[in-house]
Formats: sequence, C-alpha cells, structure tokens
Amino acid sequence: IITSINDPQFDREGRVIAAFYDSFLLVNVYFPNGSGKDGDNTRVPYKLAFYDALFDFLEAFQLPTLVMGDFNTAHHEIDLARPKDNANTSGFLPVERQHFSSILKRGYVDTFRHFSQEPHQYTWWNMRFKARERNVGWRIDGVLANTSALPMIKQAFIWPEVLGSDHCPVGVTL
Repeated sequence: IITSINDPQFDREGRVIAAFYDSFLLVNVYFPNGSGKDGDNTRVPYKLAFYDALFDFLEAFQLPTLVMGDFNTAHHEIDLARPKDNANTSGFLPVERQHFSSILKRGYVDTFRHFSQEPHQYTWWNMRFKARERNVGWRIDGVLANTSALPMIKQAFIWPEVLGSDHCPVGVTL
C-alpha cells in the first residue's frame, strides 16, 4: 500500500491510496476540484497538474492499473444533466474535459462508458436543490482501466439508489 506519488505539492492533501495485488494495481483517488475559495476557477491549474503528476507516477509501474474515485470532471455532455448551464463551471470546463481526454489517450478507458452509453447516469447530485430526487446530476466518479487491465473488467456499475452522501458508489466487476 502506498499513499504518496512522491510529489510534496500533491501529497500534502492526502488524495491517493494505492494497493498492489499479484496481478494489478488498484488506485483510489480524490481528484482536486478546480473551484477556488471564492467559487472561481483558480484551482483548475492545480487540478490539471495533479492529473499529470498522478498518471506520470503510475506509468513507472507498467502494471494493469485501475484508477477509481471522484475525478471531479464530467467528460462529455452525456455525463451531466445540464451541460449548457455548466459550461463555465469547474468540472465541466473545456480545458478540464480536454485534459481528461489527454489522460484517456495515455491508454486508459472509462469503464462505465465502455459498457454503457445510456444517458442520465450520474454519481453526484447537489444536495441544496433536491437534485438527486429529480436526477439532475453529474457523473464525476468512476473507474479508469489502462489497456492491460481492461480485459479484467466484466462490468462497470453505478448504484444511485445507495444513499448517505451527495455521491453514490461506483465500481467494476473483475
């Protein structure tokens, strides 16, 4: 088990825990939000730099790798209920979405979208506006598999019926 990506700039926030298994690496991550203290997008550069630092770090292991957690980015319009209303909101900014695409181009696959193109599948809802009851959400949590781990994945799922948080559980069946 490791909890560091060997970069003090990012390790101080305690965002990563990785477990080495016999045949793969499982990494659970809470990716930074791009919103600053004043609700602006001042943390977007930090967020994008964290993405790069993490995936650069993971490349060194050359193992089948699963990266799961709260990515704090809805990649495509299908991944949130109101894309036009959120075009200038961190988590759906064009620069964040493009950066997420660049991570996938490194050889990772969004496992949920690999198995399902069904719309209205969300993992986070704003608690202030009863958004969950109306299913006005964002799919910002998930599991990425690198190409060598993808054959291990039999199913990817979202459990929106599980309550207790503004997020719901996500996962994969190996």
